[in-house]
Formats: sequence, C-alpha cells, structure tokens
Amino acid sequence: MRTPRPVDDQPGHEALVDAHRGRLFADPDVNRFSNDRRLSDAEVRTLLSWVNAGVPEGNPAEAPPPRQFEEGWTIGKPELILEMPKAFEIPAKGTLEYQFVVIPLGFTEARWVQAFEIRPGNRSVVHHVTAVLRGPGSSWLTDVPLGEARPKRGLNTPATISMASGSIGSYTPGRAAARYPAGRATLIPAGSDLVLELHYTTNGKATTDRTRVGFIFAAEQVRRFAIVNTTFTIPPGDPSFRVEAAATLTADVKLTALHPHMHLRGKASEFRMVTPDGERRTLLRVSRYDPMWQLRYHLAEELVLKKGTRLEVTSTFDNSPGNPLNPDPAVPVRWGDQTWDEMALGAFEVVVPRGARPRVLIDRHNR
Repeated sequence: MRTPRPVDDQPGHEALVDAHRGRLFADPDVNRFSNDRRLSDAEVRTLLSWVNAGVPEGNPAEAPPPRQFEEGWTIGKPELILEMPKAFEIPAKGTLEYQFVVIPLGFTEARWVQAFEIRPGNRSVVHHVTAVLRGPGSSWLTDVPLGEARPKRGLNTPATISMASGSIGSYTPGRAAARYPAGRATLIPAGSDLVLELHYTTNGKATTDRTRVGFIFAAEQVRRFAIVNTTFTIPPGDPSFRVEAAATLTADVKLTALHPHMHLRGKASEFRMVTPDGERRTLLRVSRYDPMWQLRYHLAEELVLKKGTRLEVTSTFDNSPGNPLNPDPAVPVRWGDQTWDEMALGAFEVVVPRGARPRVLIDRHNR
C-alpha cells in the first residue's frame, strides 16, 4: 500500500471541501433545507484520505448490511397505475422533439393525490418526463388523439405550458418521486386528463419506451407553480448574464420547497420574496448551479406567505468560452426545450389552507 500524503496536500482538496460547504448546492447561510445533501468538512476529509490511501477495504465484520434498492414503485403499491397506450419508438441516432401523450384519467369527482411516481419504461433513453394536468374544458391538445404521441413542435402549446400550476410531478434521474406528509396531498379536479411531456435522447441503439405513472390518494392540497421569463436573449460570450422574473401571490400559502431550473449555461440562481409591508428576504441562493444536480430544496421549516407577496427569481448564465459545458459560446441563446437552448425558471411548492381552492395562485409579470 502506498504511503498516504497529508490530506491538505491532495490535489483538489480545498475545491472539494469548498463545494460541499455549500457553494455547489444551496448556500448554507441562506435558509435551511430538510433534504440538505452537503457533506461536512470532516466527512469530505475522511473520504479524501481513504481515496489517497488507495481505497483500502475495512473490516468486513463491521460493514453495514448491503443497501436494498427498490425494484418496483418507490411510493409503495399504487392505487391507480396508468401506462402509455402505445410504445414510443426511439431511433438509434438524431434529435427528438419533446413528445406529448394525453392519457384520460376518468375521474368523475376531484381526487387528492398523496404520492405520485413516474416510471420510465426505458431509462436509457428517457431524459425527463413532466406530468401536467389538462383541466376540464381546456382546448389544449384537443387535436391530439388520446394515447397518441405527438411532437411538441407545431402544436398549439405556449412555451410555459409544462410549467403551469397543473404540473403534478416529474421524473429526472436521481430525483425522488412526489410524496407528501400525512394529511397533505395535491388536487386533481374531476374531468382532468393527464398529459405526459416526454424528452427522449438517442443512445446509438434503436429501442422503445412505454412510461407508466402511479397514484396513491389522500386528502389535502399541495400546489406547484413556476415563475418564468421566456423573452431573454443571452449574448455570445457573456460570462454572467442575469434574467429576472417575478410574480405576486393571489392567495395565502405555506411555502414548502423551491426548485431552480436552467440548462448547460446555468451559473447561479436566487429566489427572493418581498412581503406586502415591504420586508425583503432571500429564500434560496445557489451560487454554483450545476445542471447535473437539479435539486428540489425542501425548507426545514415551512414559511407562511401572505397574499400580495412578491416572489422574485434571478437566473444567471455563463455563455462564455470559460464554461466547459457551453455547447457554443459564439451564439446568442434563447428560451427552448433542448439542453443547448436555455430556460430561466424558478418553481415553488406550496400548501394552500384547508378549504381554500384558488384557481390561480400567482399573477405573473417578467421584469
């Protein structure tokens, strides 16, 4: 076994410790989150010392039992399972437009969802899936036959439709399924349909996918909405371009979680609030956004937000050659679905008081 070097002499040590102090994830001096994934400095140093020593095996007798991974649904046995009626064919190569599939729910009365999970039929080609509710009477996608996949391009679809308050959950690798504490749930109005927005990526082998969704029902109301700005243009080579978006709450809510979203040029994100009496507060700051770690940050303590509270989201982008993920620093970048486009989005998860059923939670206004 090679002789270990002092831990502080290890290449990249300070950068790794600095990242896990919070620079890579949510800044530790702004709010607290129940699902904080940062390691302590001592934990980082222990791991680095072990790696530097050649990753020696410890005493097998002191090892914890092997971790058991879920083979099926992670939310438990669903009360209702729906599947894409037809398998979608993915070619070996090329770029695929987002696909929409409308699946009728058949609910004759409102249902409250305690847990919701999306299970791709073929994880090797499913980049992400967003599940959106199409409310009763909506004209959106009425020209698309039920169960048939249709590309997003060319359909009558606003850029922000998948970010609407009707979103009930999504799948991306590494993200846990939507599950609420006892007594909490999200509402699906009677007569709603489920719309799956699917993003497929080719991997060199022609294959198919048939994604499923599962529901467990309960009895209280969680809502999600997003504040977006779709009108920006990031100049070529700009290392720190800021995009602002804001909205005002139209009802009293309890804030439970925050979720920033950008693509490969995403650099930093900040969420703020301004109360009706003028008090300002930062809710979340991610100083080094990483598109490979698209986390939802759950508040350690729920925060009551009053009607009239202004919510602000600042998304900062690095379109310079210094960004190693940048597909092309020589071009202007605008809102778009693909990873080489960009999105400036801040999602909020809130609880609406029992008995309150506002149809609209925010008045959107970019600034």
